[in-house]
Amino acid sequence: MTALGFEPGQVVQELGWDEDVDETLRDSIMEAIDADMIEDPLEAVDSVVLWWREDDGDVADGLVDALRDLSQEGHIWLFTPKIGHDGHVDPTDIAEATLAAGLVLANPATVSSQWQAQRIVRPKGGRR
Repeated sequence: MTALGFEPGQVVQELGWDEDVDETLRDSIMEAIDADMIEDPLEAVDSVVLWWREDDGDVADGLVDALRDLSQEGHIWLFTPKIGHDGHVDPTDIAEATLAAGLVLANPATVSSQWQAQRIVRPKGGRR
């Protein structure tokens, strides 16, 4: 899981969990940070894991919600079902939603047989 950049001591918020998520992937993230992921943080988080499916609504809204507790230096890992799996989200929708939320697509990652990941960050220069 180090390929996704998670490190011990990081605080990671998890949004969009449901019974269809990849539990092995979740466990590897929690092992990498040496803690459980949290749903309702008391302070800014280092990263947000956002599980998203086509039926979850507007991706841009989900990304904006994910920003609520994210530190200025933090990033979002958007996990979506791969092509051919229920809930697949079109890459064009992800790109448009990222732009609409004022964010930038960084690097994609293959994370499991059923889920793909896209790292999403704030634009360089931060807020104005």
